[in-house]
Amino acid sequence: MAKTLIAFFSRADENYFAGALRYVKAGNTEIVCDLMKEMTPADTFKIEMKEPYSPDYMTCIEEAKQHLREKARPELIRYPDSIDGYDTVILAYPNYWGTIPMAVATFLERYDFTGKTILPLCTNEGSGMGGSERMIKQCAPGAEVKKGLPVNGSRAADSGGSVRRWLKENGLIYGETP
Repeated sequence: MAKTLIAFFSRADENYFAGALRYVKAGNTEIVCDLMKEMTPADTFKIEMKEPYSPDYMTCIEEAKQHLREKARPELIRYPDSIDGYDTVILAYPNYWGTIPMAVATFLERYDFTGKTILPLCTNEGSGMGGSERMIKQCAPGAEVKKGLPVNGSRAADSGGSVRRWLKENGLIYGETP
């Protein structure tokens, strides 16, 4: 039977929500991933940097911009031993400067995704998928990168309907076919 992995990067602390900053205990991307875990029998892996971004939002976005400029590949706390047993990887992340966080690039470049399907899910506050799908294709050559799902971060907790439809369209809702 085909196995699915939900690999995600998410940041709590101070975040931007529809024009205002506020502190959150769970990042928007993690909230959406928690919804997905209830809908599909997938394993999960949280992508975490060894040196995390600042809890202060303004400092964090400057750090993320610097990482992007430098094409940095921040070291992660841990890595899956292998992704060989997975046919599909749901890759979830926030939109940082129009693309994936560089920690996601670190994760992608560590493994051979040849013959695997990647389903991108990007939380954002209005910038959609940006160029993230293109970047994923660059970091994971050989993967089939399907059309991603942009989720408005401010409405992450209410995104279950659109997430379910997207998972169903991609054949990942247990017991349901597209």
